[in-house]
Amino acid sequence: MKVLVVGAGYAGTLAANRLVKKVKGAEVTVVNPRAEFVERVRLHQRVAGSAEAARPLRSMLRDGIEVRVGEVEKVSEGTLVLAGGGTLPYDHLFLAVGSTARPLPGTVPVGTWEGAGQARAALAALPAGAHVTVVGGGATGVETATEVAEQRPDLRVRLVGERIADMLSGKARARALAALGRLRVDLVEDVVTGAGAAEGEVRLRSGGSLPADLVLWAVVSGVPPLAADSGLDVDAAGRAVVDPYLRSVSDGRILAVGDCAAVPGARFGCQTAGPQAAHAVDVLARLVAGREPKPYPLRYVGRCVSLGRADAVTQFTHLDDSLRTAHLGGRTGARAKELIVRAAAFGSRKGFSG
Repeated sequence: MKVLVVGAGYAGTLAANRLVKKVKGAEVTVVNPRAEFVERVRLHQRVAGSAEAARPLRSMLRDGIEVRVGEVEKVSEGTLVLAGGGTLPYDHLFLAVGSTARPLPGTVPVGTWEGAGQARAALAALPAGAHVTVVGGGATGVETATEVAEQRPDLRVRLVGERIADMLSGKARARALAALGRLRVDLVEDVVTGAGAAEGEVRLRSGGSLPADLVLWAVVSGVPPLAADSGLDVDAAGRAVVDPYLRSVSDGRILAVGDCAAVPGARFGCQTAGPQAAHAVDVLARLVAGREPKPYPLRYVGRCVSLGRADAVTQFTHLDDSLRTAHLGGRTGARAKELIVRAAAFGSRKGFSG
């Protein structure tokens, strides 16, 4: 039985490793546009130069799993069509292409591997006193702004978002805002409508503008168009519509996991990717064994946001992802965040999700 895994982030890598353990006789091939496993939750560190965010993909996969480096054009009736020519047949396919960024012209996206590398080079070339504007008040924006401000205190860092740190609440949000203040990050709650280093400014919906020698786009939104291009049913965001077992409603041979799957109530992140990938493999294993699959149970435990290398906030959630008041902060929060990040990569390599 030939099983293809398209995408080698947290979800795809975990799925591939779990498949060879759980599905007897599966010949697993991972198709990915690069030969590296990218830790997307560390991309803000790559931007600021405080850490790398990739390792050889081969080192993350079990023996016997084949790797095919290349772009995918579409999925078509049991065949994967590669960009530039070539096809791969499959009996089952795991769609795990993740999410992406749709930056405004003149900005550099920090939520992609290529964009993070471009941002790192641009930051290194900036002189002291230059203005860096980070666009996006969510976790990616907060982590990028604090990391850059900590590593380059000679720069003038500004964070712009409609509502900053609104993924947290109460005292947890107050901690995040206080950390931004300690690092001298200017906060502007507004919407950026235009930007460009060539213009030396960002334009705001309110009608004003701000100086900017470099504009970093820290909004992760949307997914690659592979599902839509392949004719699968997708939602308004382009995510593959799935049944309760994570199978595409268009083709039961395809299971979609992670950010590219339209699971009601799910949010982007490795805390979504790992559990969905593990469950989807278990669904296939049960089907192959002639057993009834179980529906995917959506569960969350917390939201973690780095605030530099020695600070972070982890706010606990109810299983439905609604926020609780309990949280960790400071060095304890930073240690917790680092353990979670390491656990995500470890789980992907071992083929399990906690």
